[in-house]
Amino acid sequence: MSKDKVREIEDKIADLKARWPAHSVPPSMWQQLEELEAELEEARRAIPRMPDLR
Repeated sequence: MSKDKVREIEDKIADLKARWPAHSVPPSMWQQLEELEAELEEARRAIPRMPDLR
């Protein structure tokens, strides 16, 4: 995965949170948030890390 994919997932999470009601959040929104957060974690792990060049 790429940094673009990470940014896309972060944008989806931000959009979801912008629509988040103040009270009585539907279970489907909680589920969507959990799925997006898991996808984001996986995408971040898939990005190769640059070696520390100190």
